Amino acid sequence: MLERLKKIRAIVFDIDGVLTDGSIIVMPGGAEGLIRTVDAKDAFAIRYAALQGLVTGIISGGKSESLEYRCLHMGIQPENIYLGARGKFPLFKEFCEKNRLDPSEVAYFGDDIPDILVLRACFGIAPGDAVEEARNAASYVTSRNGGRGAVREGVELILKAQGKWAFDENKFDQIY
Repeated sequence: MLERLKKIRAIVFDIDGVLTDGSIIVMPGGAEGLIRTVDAKDAFAIRYAALQGLVTGIISGGKSESLEYRCLHMGIQPENIYLGARGKFPLFKEFCEKNRLDPSEVAYFGDDIPDILVLRACFGIAPGDAVEEARNAASYVTSRNGGRGAVREGVELILKAQGKWAFDENKFDQIY
């Protein structure tokens, strides 16, 4: 597993059930009325991975201006944000082609049936509370649940394997 982690050049995430715990509060206002919570430590890990030179992306069925804003805040480039996704595997292939990546160089976090083809195509990571089919398709299952540190655990695993999870606390505020 260590050798596979060292080759990772990009990390792609689903949102609902991965960056969130899967709960959605429905309020008036259409897509903008759907309220999700994202763990700040998970978001920090994504931003730090981007700062360390990894390409980051989102492929999610959810779509709203607030989700796009949060993705941008986490350091994900606009061209790598795929919201409103129906059929994630073709978008994953497009992401790889656009960024000149072999699927073996990509880690993908997914938690449910729509993620399975992508989980199998690369280094798949599933949160501990992912559906059984997604956990079985993944290369690694986190000890933490979606929206509760699963992303942080997986990103740390990758960056530590690559020697990139290191901080100079006195200089960190200058780069973040």
